[in-house]
Amino acid sequence: MRVEGGLRFLGLDLGTKTIGLALSDAGHRIATPYDTIRRRKLKDDVADLLAVVQKEGVGALVLGLPVNMDGTEGPRCQAARAFARNIAPLVPVPLTYWDERLSTVAVQRMMVEADLSRARRAELVDKLAASYILQAYLDWLAGQESGQA
Repeated sequence: MRVEGGLRFLGLDLGTKTIGLALSDAGHRIATPYDTIRRRKLKDDVADLLAVVQKEGVGALVLGLPVNMDGTEGPRCQAARAFARNIAPLVPVPLTYWDERLSTVAVQRMMVEADLSRARRAELVDKLAASYILQAYLDWLAGQESGQA
């Protein structure tokens, strides 16, 4: 999926209580942790997402898809796909999925190695996982554009 020049990607790490957000730069090279949305009702989640999309010039969403280690899709994938279906008519930008296997585990390991407190890790994990997901997508996209993939 491509977006117009100057528009950014917004990475989403969907959880039951929060949605981690990460933004790409306009050149689609670097993902940066952005924010965490506390989930409430769908209309509130959509309003929060729309505010970010409009404020930050977002041209597309990249939603982490929590595929099982064996490649199958379980209840968490079904919930992510349902969320995407529900927001699609309300958030006017394209959405793609990205396999997020082990993203949270990798981010948690990195934070432990950085000796962050448990409270600080809890505060950062969602937006860092979203950044991890988005960076993997941006790296893949760069490979597609250079013919390496």
